[in-house]
Amino acid sequence: MQTTTKTVRYPKEKNHVLTTAFTPSTNFYQSDAILRHYLKTQVSKEGHAYMEDKLQYTGAEAAGPMNELSLLADHNGPELVKRNFFGENVNEIRFHPAYWELMKVAVKSEMFRVKWEPSLRAKFGKEGHRLGFAAGYLYAMSEAGQYCPLCMTDGVARLIDIFCDEEDKARLLPHIWTNDDKELFTGAMYLTEKTGGSDVGASITTATHAEGKTYKLNGEKWFCSNANADLIFALARTDSDVKGTKGLSIFLVEKYLADGSRNPLDLIRIKEKLGVRSMASGETTLTDTIGTMVGPEFEGFKVMIEMVNLSRLYNSLAALSTSRRALIEAYQYISTRKTFGKVAIEHALIRTKLTELGALNVANFYLTWRAITALDKADHGDEHEAQLFRIINPMAKKWSAEKGVYICRESMELMGGIGYIEDGVMPKLMRDMMVLPIWEGSGNIIILDMLRALAKSEGLRAVAMEITRSAAKSAEYGAFLKEELQKLIAFGEKLRTLSQDEMEASAKPFFENITSLYQISLLCDAMDETSKKWIAPALTWLVKNYKGDAGLDTITPLTVEGVRGLLAWEF
Repeated sequence: MQTTTKTVRYPKEKNHVLTTAFTPSTNFYQSDAILRHYLKTQVSKEGHAYMEDKLQYTGAEAAGPMNELSLLADHNGPELVKRNFFGENVNEIRFHPAYWELMKVAVKSEMFRVKWEPSLRAKFGKEGHRLGFAAGYLYAMSEAGQYCPLCMTDGVARLIDIFCDEEDKARLLPHIWTNDDKELFTGAMYLTEKTGGSDVGASITTATHAEGKTYKLNGEKWFCSNANADLIFALARTDSDVKGTKGLSIFLVEKYLADGSRNPLDLIRIKEKLGVRSMASGETTLTDTIGTMVGPEFEGFKVMIEMVNLSRLYNSLAALSTSRRALIEAYQYISTRKTFGKVAIEHALIRTKLTELGALNVANFYLTWRAITALDKADHGDEHEAQLFRIINPMAKKWSAEKGVYICRESMELMGGIGYIEDGVMPKLMRDMMVLPIWEGSGNIIILDMLRALAKSEGLRAVAMEITRSAAKSAEYGAFLKEELQKLIAFGEKLRTLSQDEMEASAKPFFENITSLYQISLLCDAMDETSKKWIAPALTWLVKNYKGDAGLDTITPLTVEGVRGLLAWEF
């Protein structure tokens, strides 16, 4: 499909920034050849056909109206209305109207509906994550801030679906798959407390039995993303003598009680954040807050892990989308900016940098979507995919976020001073991107989690099996993949025998190497006649970088057309 473009022309005699016609994309779905090719080859024809008009809609909104709405919501963040005129605590959060317009786009995109509406779930359940994340990928290219509350909402739906009784499912899930934004219930998880931060086992919030399955929760939650949520899953202790995560139970907390009154949720303040300013992160005190226990007592952390794992996947996709948007902003600009006698993209140094950033983007794309696919299959009983997901989900989370920050920063620099100005989108992308290496497990926490996966699951073996299959099929890179995999397997076995301190200190380079090698194998698997224009140059750069050959060596830069093929952005 030919991309519709908007052309801005300038008379030659004027003093201006752009010297040739500036033709940015007006539809991020139409412009993204990598996404369109992936969906064409990796989801069913029926699922693709159902989502096509939703993706066209979301892509056009993300490239158009959402841009202004996102900047407005970013510059006019949420405000806490603590009390009303009569001095009564109301604990309301006031948002700029742009926030609610962005929410309408999210609902209309059907990122939730395709996953949770019963008839659609019956048709597309085995690919629901891929279909829902396709819409989310486009949405997050314009608005990563609100994508956090949307992530929380999907996670809440997952816990309700797996662990709640049929009555609660029937009552609550329709408010998540609704196509009416006014009926939408958004979600949150209340994990973090001042006592522990990432150490969730240090939680001191208590839960005292009231009646039936209901409890009264008392304590303070320190980082409450989507503080205005309608549905909250919160961890608390029913027995303070049971220490660590083993003593935690989980409770469904609803903003409104059955009689219509407000559940006691005292918002202390809205946090002032570097980025993702459109959404409300808060500090909340629970004072006899009513919650319903979900799942068995003392197994709250096991229940919550289902939501955390999904949130990590959202984190990876947000990182991929945000860094992709930054890269494309730079690419579109330097394709029309004339410097030192020629268009910027014609300079070899710029094309070399775009080759590096483009290769990292392609590698992150296929790793992130492989994790999404693994969850789709694991949810339907595939044990290999479940073991694979156990390790590549944190792998994708760490790598996409860390490399995404780099891609954003380098893309801003490619644009020069104009990329640093708040009139445009680049500063917002950079600020929003900075949280993603921190949320859902910072880098060191992720390394520890992958170490646990190495010890307690078959995740690494599943990755090795996939790399081995790729090596057997690739004439060009098979020997390289096989040789490097054997080195990593040998070191992985050695890693298990080290002391805890040595193991932790040695784990980071090991997991970074296995991530890079796995990405290379994924690209080998994904290359066909269409995708080779972006995968082949990406593989060349990634393999060279893996080998450490990126130093003193002669480099033949990609041509302008080669760079355009690598970025696969049709505008």
